[in-house]
Amino acid sequence: MNLVTLLPFIVLIGAMFLMTRSAKKKQQAAAQMRDHMAPGTGVRTIGGMYATVKEIGDDTVTLELAPGVHAIFAKNAIGAVLEDAEYNRIVHGIDDDEATDTPVVPDDASSLTEDEAPKLDLGKKDEDAPKGDDEPKDGKSDGEAGAK
Repeated sequence: MNLVTLLPFIVLIGAMFLMTRSAKKKQQAAAQMRDHMAPGTGVRTIGGMYATVKEIGDDTVTLELAPGVHAIFAKNAIGAVLEDAEYNRIVHGIDDDEATDTPVVPDDASSLTEDEAPKLDLGKKDEDAPKGDDEPKDGKSDGEAGAK
């Protein structure tokens, strides 16, 4: 056989080797991350649920999903172990970094207008208009022929 016919097979075997090697690295990193779990640590499951670790077993982890609500998960179901600051920011809305003052966006447009502007009430008649003279001066009403 000549080298040109073997080249595609060599490239294919090399690509397979690289793919399995990167997959093994990812598995080792995930196992190492799960080994760093400790009770009280915030985690995210592979389903996207945020919880706090309460107890760690050989193959299982007991998570507190809400105060007083505990569930048992497989260790493989833990997608990420979160830092305390990140967990508090996501779950409780507590931001440790107060230096980033972002502008507050109002919920409605009324807070964008100044309070000094006069408010118009379109349902009331003007008080300066003469009272009792609601009929037009030409004697015709809106429903009659020739009314304006």
